Amino acid sequence: MPLPPRGWLRHVVAVFGALALLAGGYALVLAQVSGERGIAPTASSADIEVRGIEVDVTGDTGEEARQQAWREAQRKAWDKVGGPEISDGQLSSMVSAIVIERENIGPERYIATLGVVFDRQRAGRYLGGQSQQRASAPMLLIPVLASAGSYTTFERRNEWQRAWAEFNPGTSRIDYVRPSGAGGDSLLINFGQTARRSRAWWRTTLDQYGAADALVAVARIDYQFPGGPARGIFTARYGPDSTFLGEFELAAQSPEDVPAMLAEAVRRFDRMFEGALEEGKLKPDPTLEGGDTGDIDPVLLRLIEIGRAVRQRDAAAEEAGAQQAGTPARPEDGTTETGNVPEPTETEAPARAITVQFATPDAGAFDATLSAMRGVPGVRSLAVTSTAMGGTSVMSVRYAGSLDELAEALVQRGFAVNRGAGALAISR
Repeated sequence: MPLPPRGWLRHVVAVFGALALLAGGYALVLAQVSGERGIAPTASSADIEVRGIEVDVTGDTGEEARQQAWREAQRKAWDKVGGPEISDGQLSSMVSAIVIERENIGPERYIATLGVVFDRQRAGRYLGGQSQQRASAPMLLIPVLASAGSYTTFERRNEWQRAWAEFNPGTSRIDYVRPSGAGGDSLLINFGQTARRSRAWWRTTLDQYGAADALVAVARIDYQFPGGPARGIFTARYGPDSTFLGEFELAAQSPEDVPAMLAEAVRRFDRMFEGALEEGKLKPDPTLEGGDTGDIDPVLLRLIEIGRAVRQRDAAAEEAGAQQAGTPARPEDGTTETGNVPEPTETEAPARAITVQFATPDAGAFDATLSAMRGVPGVRSLAVTSTAMGGTSVMSVRYAGSLDELAEALVQRGFAVNRGAGALAISR
């Protein structure tokens, strides 16, 4: 029996090798998005919430001390929000929940740290209501935890992620968009994302979550020794350029106090972001808005406009020189001097939607392909419909021409083009 040619064997080996690589890549991506990594936000109401109320009450029994402590916590919380003098009965009718942050119950003593939630509809008439000031645009929140030299967001569950999930932003002026961290969140939002400057990348990510811009809350936790006191350094940044907004420090006496420290840090961040909004710093970046400008820097856009103006001026000078040399000028109404017959004018071809698949091994290739596509004559607009770093992304292009014309234009720009039924697949 004759043996198969060696060339055929090489092709078979190559096919099986490619299949093995695809299977390995699929398993890697699956491992990155699977597992228990998401924490869904637990509170997002407009009720008035006061946290961190400490009580220490004694009574005939532990249960009696607990009831007295809860009434005391309600009174302390009411004073903290600046409420007027009212009876205990009226105050209890406005409390919708008691949040137990920490408690110790003894036979005759109750020590706890509590949170009190007041119903806004009932308490608003006594408090006069919060000043109805403008809220921010939707802001994608990216919580970054730095500990032991590693920076994580949603790669695994952590206390910083949990602190933001338990935060109630209902009364805040910041419109937070808080991802749960499940599914593909750990791929789209990570610490590396905060260091990117690509507007195309940011615009695609923000569109996935319906946000206009991003807020980055960085928490760095340093322990003096295992099981000992901890110091937290918290930094607030904003937008694709990682604009610095502020920084503060907090301390915890033991690892058990770290969750309380992080909860306080979240409240401090919220006040810091509201202050930045009041100062006009949290304005959505105009370069993140869609349009034909894409990733072009505003300075570069200005240079392009100057170049076009110079080109128009030179063309006008050449036309004036031609008229002086005796060359018949073309009248503005589109007629010739010989017979006053209107010259045919070009009609703009209607734009059609073409689906284009493009290889994106990394962010640089992603940006380069989008920029090259925007530079093709006849391209009216484009929108990225699917992003896959290390794989194949998809965009929808509105092009004034046929599919074959767009394919030829891309070939001239160095792309390898495969034609399909109403779609193109391109790569470098």
